Amino acid sequence: MKILLLAPQPFYQLRGTPIAVRLLAEVLGKQGHLITLLTYHEGDDVEIANVSIRRVSGIPFVNKIPPGPSIKKILCDLLLLHESIRLVKADRYDLVHAVEEASFIAAVLKKRYGIPFIYDMDSSMAQQITEKFAVAGILKPFLSSLENYTIRQSLGVIAVCKYLEDIVFAVDPTKPVLRLEDISLLGDQVGEEEDLKETLRIDGKIIMYVGNLEKYQGVDLLLRSHQKVLEEIQSAHLVVVGGNKRAIEKYRRKASLLNLGSRVHFIGPRPLSRLGSYLVQADVLVSPRIRGANTPMKIYSYLDSGKPVVATSLLTHTQVLNHEIAVMVAPDPMDMAQGTLALLKDEERAKGVARRAKERVRREFSREAYERKLSGFYVEIENEAVRSQPSQMGGNR
Repeated sequence: MKILLLAPQPFYQLRGTPIAVRLLAEVLGKQGHLITLLTYHEGDDVEIANVSIRRVSGIPFVNKIPPGPSIKKILCDLLLLHESIRLVKADRYDLVHAVEEASFIAAVLKKRYGIPFIYDMDSSMAQQITEKFAVAGILKPFLSSLENYTIRQSLGVIAVCKYLEDIVFAVDPTKPVLRLEDISLLGDQVGEEEDLKETLRIDGKIIMYVGNLEKYQGVDLLLRSHQKVLEEIQSAHLVVVGGNKRAIEKYRRKASLLNLGSRVHFIGPRPLSRLGSYLVQADVLVSPRIRGANTPMKIYSYLDSGKPVVATSLLTHTQVLNHEIAVMVAPDPMDMAQGTLALLKDEERAKGVARRAKERVRREFSREAYERKLSGFYVEIENEAVRSQPSQMGGNR
């Protein structure tokens, strides 16, 4: 099929959704589909078989677009709508694959040009917006009804976790839905390994967090937890991988105020191709997220690393994690510290948790499993289109 893939993010960048979009594009291209990937003006160009990357025009003051809802994203989405209309007028697409809020754009394209679309639901837009902007709470019923409309109008939905799958079925129990979790990104690691104990002068155990430093990730909780850990194991070090300069400076100041001194290291972003070489140097991997429903992408790589994981016992984690493959803790500094200490002190328990986690990744969250699930869903969607409207695929213009 000829597919218009709408990706309302900077692409390509080393962060959650752009990484997921790249994987999606690679798999669809590998399956022989011809993809036009329409995205924001920011990001690095990458070569993907059967994929042509198109970008919206840049706005001079719109740059460094952050994750999540923002005025900058709204402006870029308006440009995405304009450019997508121009593309469908100029060419013939069989299907639109719309990621996140681009589903609203896809619904417009369907109404005006008859092109069916898949809603790639990485999060609930209504929930995201109202969580980030408290003033938007009064708009939640409207935002939810708009989200529900796009679900009903779609040919099918790809949901990244069970929570989102349940939202879809509550709106339309008959809607074709694929629960397509993220996968481990470790794969074949390349690049020279950085010895953290040498470069950071670490003389003890390493507790590691990987990811951005947005508030919902629970970095404040993690720092307070590390205070408690140091009360029992003074040689323990917390290494934080990721974050932009502004966030890193903010949390360095906080670490200093908490008297954590040289026991916390913010090393900034590192190449994805070397992720595995960092994870294997940890004694414990942590995910202290305090808000959200979708499962963090890093969790799948954590589980695949062969290192034990400590995570908050909230829906964002419990859809994938349990006490067999991780240590689940309350979003509380003392409980997180106790969970971390339990693994640091009991090597056999740590090895058992890590081994079971790795086995589960191989069964359920490998690239092979991802490709199999996505390919099967696309066959189902093509059949659904033929059953519902034989002339639909290919568009009616």
